[in-house]
Amino acid sequence: MRFHNSVVIVTGGAQGIGLVTAQAFAREGATVILWDVNEEKGASALRQFPEGQSAEFMKVNVVNYDDVASAVAAVIARHHKIDVLINNAGITRDASLMKMTSEQWQQVLDVNLTGVFNCTKAVVPSMAERQYGRILNASSVVGIYGNFGQTNYVATKAGVIGLAKTWAKELGRKGITVNVVAPGFIATEMISTVPEKVITMMKDRSPLGQIGTPEDIAHAYLFLASKEAGFITGAILSVDGGLTL
Repeated sequence: MRFHNSVVIVTGGAQGIGLVTAQAFAREGATVILWDVNEEKGASALRQFPEGQSAEFMKVNVVNYDDVASAVAAVIARHHKIDVLINNAGITRDASLMKMTSEQWQQVLDVNLTGVFNCTKAVVPSMAERQYGRILNASSVVGIYGNFGQTNYVATKAGVIGLAKTWAKELGRKGITVNVVAPGFIATEMISTVPEKVITMMKDRSPLGQIGTPEDIAHAYLFLASKEAGFITGAILSVDGGLTL
């Protein structure tokens, strides 16, 4: 129960890695608040928390700062604080550079980069007032090494690393740590359309001979949000099974 009495916001928390992460924090005693634009999936997600665990859903569009600020105010009014913000929400609109449209570029930047800015900017004042906070950004190995056909996505995942390093310098004296988790190839719903030969290839490239699970990423978030990680800030934790070695 490392997070007993803690209030944790997980953006994009209605499914995938976000939901698994929220469940992990709830098992550790936290009150988890799932922010997502999909109300139907949000309602479904809440049904997956056992009785006795504290989980809430709020429909929040991270692209809209006013929407985010109102949600933050509502959380503080109800719970009086926010201990952890996990900037997990993200989308893909893949295409090679020559085929990518301006709309595809902007959609991904709006959610994956501006959304992270909006949520962090809205949450930080209350954390700074209490002189305590944990902010975690979801990047990706492709944000470090690049990837064919993902100009927009890679730009955002590299961008959130830069944001974290800057915020770590700005917010450290306010008792706030800011870190990044960079997942590798993870078994989520999105890989259901990936050809089996590609999955086999990714397994073969990993020194561990396997692909990761959402739980692997959730465990990394748990550690970086914990008091045990209080002297870690501005760090990038790659959770990729050694894929990029």
